[in-house]
Amino acid sequence: MAVSGDQPPNPVCRLQIIKAVEEYEYIQEGDIMIGGVMTVHLNVFNFTFPWDNSTRLLCTDPMQENVKNFMNFRFAVEQTNKDPERLPNVTVGYHIYDSCRSPLKAVRSVLQILSGTREPVPNYSCVGKRNIAGFIGDLTSEATIPIAQILTLYGYSQISYGATDPLLSDRVMFPYVFRTVQSDESHYFVMSKLLRHFGWTWVGVITSNDISGEREHQILAKYLSREGICIEFSLVINMANYFEKDIYSRSIDESSTSVIILCGTVSLKLIVNIRHELSSMTIQKKTFILSPNWGSMEAILYYAVEIFNCSLVLVPGYHYDLDTPEMRSFLEKSHPSNYPEDKLLEDIWMIYLDCLSEDQKQNDLYKYIYPYIDFHNCTGKERITDLHYFRGKYNSPQVHLAVDMMSRALHDMNMKLNKKSQEKRQMDIYMHQLHLYLKKIQYKSKRGQTFSFNENREYISKYSVYSNFMASCYSVNKNFLGEFSPWAPLDQQLNLTSTSVPWKTEDNTIPRAQCSVSCIPGQRKMPIPRAQSCCYDCVPCTEGEISNTTDSVSCIRCPDMEWPNEKKNLCIGRKEDFLSYSNDLISIFISTVSVLFFLITQLILGMFFRYQDTPIVRANNRSLSFLLLVSIKLSFLSVFLFLGRPVDITCMLRIITFGITFSIAVSSLLAKTIMVCVAFKATKPGSSWRKWVGVKLSNSVVLFCSSIQIIICMTWLAISPPFQELDLHTYPGTIIIQCNEGSAIGFYSVIGYMGLLAAVSFVLAFLARTLPDSFNEAKYITFSMLLFCSVWITMIPAYLSTKGKNTVCVEIFAILTSSAGLLASIFLPKCYIILLRPERNTKSNLFTNPNNM
Repeated sequence: MAVSGDQPPNPVCRLQIIKAVEEYEYIQEGDIMIGGVMTVHLNVFNFTFPWDNSTRLLCTDPMQENVKNFMNFRFAVEQTNKDPERLPNVTVGYHIYDSCRSPLKAVRSVLQILSGTREPVPNYSCVGKRNIAGFIGDLTSEATIPIAQILTLYGYSQISYGATDPLLSDRVMFPYVFRTVQSDESHYFVMSKLLRHFGWTWVGVITSNDISGEREHQILAKYLSREGICIEFSLVINMANYFEKDIYSRSIDESSTSVIILCGTVSLKLIVNIRHELSSMTIQKKTFILSPNWGSMEAILYYAVEIFNCSLVLVPGYHYDLDTPEMRSFLEKSHPSNYPEDKLLEDIWMIYLDCLSEDQKQNDLYKYIYPYIDFHNCTGKERITDLHYFRGKYNSPQVHLAVDMMSRALHDMNMKLNKKSQEKRQMDIYMHQLHLYLKKIQYKSKRGQTFSFNENREYISKYSVYSNFMASCYSVNKNFLGEFSPWAPLDQQLNLTSTSVPWKTEDNTIPRAQCSVSCIPGQRKMPIPRAQSCCYDCVPCTEGEISNTTDSVSCIRCPDMEWPNEKKNLCIGRKEDFLSYSNDLISIFISTVSVLFFLITQLILGMFFRYQDTPIVRANNRSLSFLLLVSIKLSFLSVFLFLGRPVDITCMLRIITFGITFSIAVSSLLAKTIMVCVAFKATKPGSSWRKWVGVKLSNSVVLFCSSIQIIICMTWLAISPPFQELDLHTYPGTIIIQCNEGSAIGFYSVIGYMGLLAAVSFVLAFLARTLPDSFNEAKYITFSMLLFCSVWITMIPAYLSTKGKNTVCVEIFAILTSSAGLLASIFLPKCYIILLRPERNTKSNLFTNPNNM
């Protein structure tokens, strides 16, 4: 289309369009007319005929699937006219042109329909009573957009059955445009989900070097980026001229990905260029992913079977199918003999069934255009259903749905017209109004799902995923993989079920398309400097963290009470660390030793009780001896407070119990030592110490010294008592269940006071060890206090330097050792005399032999 360059005094715009060899015009008059601009032929170019040197537009290569769309249009009109409840007393007609995939011819076709003449007259109709309601078309965005720009000026509603340019969703620029397909935004969103499902994060892209290719590449890159998918290389194919083969072939050969996405303008030229310029064996091993635009033009793929074999394709899925007896009957009747004026059917019979026409000029032209076809006379029994794309599984209802929706909208609109408007129906009655009814059209499937146009006037449908197994240049097996349902929950939208799918890999496994090896659970991705985000190293999760998915970006910290397993892919309960009766043999050993010492102490107590009237028992205050034995016995029993799982009550009792019992024991020894000193002083003639000899002094010393320890313990419990504590940080993966002292001052006060008593007893006993008294046991007390102090002084640094049950073992060892030391030092010599040397256990012997003690 061009504007004349001549500028007369009164310039007039003239439309200069080269005429076509064949207009491919189809008219069926009716009360209401639906215009159609459809793509049937794949290519169009200016052809100069050698016999007369004339140049005209020549449409070539009609595609079977495009012819099927045309047949669906006519079938939908026939169904509408046969339905008594749809547009009663009104017939629907059509006026259709083949745009031949050319925006130039598409514009000419629209103007021809509006003008009603073969020669278009812009802004003028030569058919005054023709009632044009709206338009169907076109297949491509390149042809649909200029059509929409023209029809928008007139206010005609338009339904495209294949245009996917997101620009058509602009309600301001194109307020009357509808689509029975979704835009590229939706296509590439679903494609990104499909790639993510198979774990393909490193892909190549091949696109066309036009506006459509650039736009689709930008949309694709946006959605791939959202899914964390990187583009390894992008090849822009020149559809007009050939390009540098070495450069692009090298990009394919050096690529590591096995998956390539094909986007951009659907063109045979693009396929031919890919086949000729990327004909290496490497590209034949790649798996191609095709958008619905390419999937709907399946016949193009036959030009490069070795490349597109085992490719994956997205196909829009609709709520109904056209494989019905009515449709099959309609196709059976579609024969040139029944429609002698139908040039399209004649073309199909000539190109795909190799039949000669009755028109010799037509035969000469087609023999010149298609020299590779062996034309012959046909029998007349050939049927269009013999062709591959006119069988049931290729019945896409995109065009049929568009016509049906327009007829429904016309019906709804006519039902609301009053009598006056029906009587005075004007030609422009559907302008600027029909779109209000179109957007309200809804369909319901057998499953109860509702289908309609969305806010962008796109008909929302599911997507089916197929794998194309191209066994030859003439057939394809479509293996169903699953589908994408936009109505399902987000995590259930993509549902792929089939696993028996042919792949191009040698072992028929899913191709690999990753820049780096997948990080297994327990690892995370670490970015590589100056590399794309899909290229990374795998590093183990840090301590306390896990990753339970493949290719995890970051690791997850386990809850406080849990810890990673060895593989760091699962949080499990932490190992609990305390002296357990069931898991620690040392607990059984300690329990056995404690019970053994307890029984020994009990035997000694029973022995002393039996021989309480003997001189050796009475010699050093038998009440203090009994008290000392009871306190030692309780100290052995206090060990059981340290075993088992600590709780608050045992934490409060364990230190207080052994602190008080040891304080009573040491107080008893201190009282014994004091009594030795007092007894020595009282033996001197006229000594005033005689009045202190007796049980009152010893009992008072024990009561006073023990009371101070009791007061310290009660104060400790009142201010900041011990409690159970869970230590999660000392040992990784382990919960140390221990007792927190609460107040460190209280703890060390108890230990310190006990040490003070022991130190005083040691000093006094040490000073009194050489006193010449037959009843003097100070040397034994000195040794026991020396042992006692050594144990507890050694225990302090060991206690501070250990954690968990080791700390408890240190405390138990100190209790058992010091208690056993007191028992052995004080009472074993007496037991020896009582049991083995009873002849020494006499008053006369004790007075004559002071060393018996």
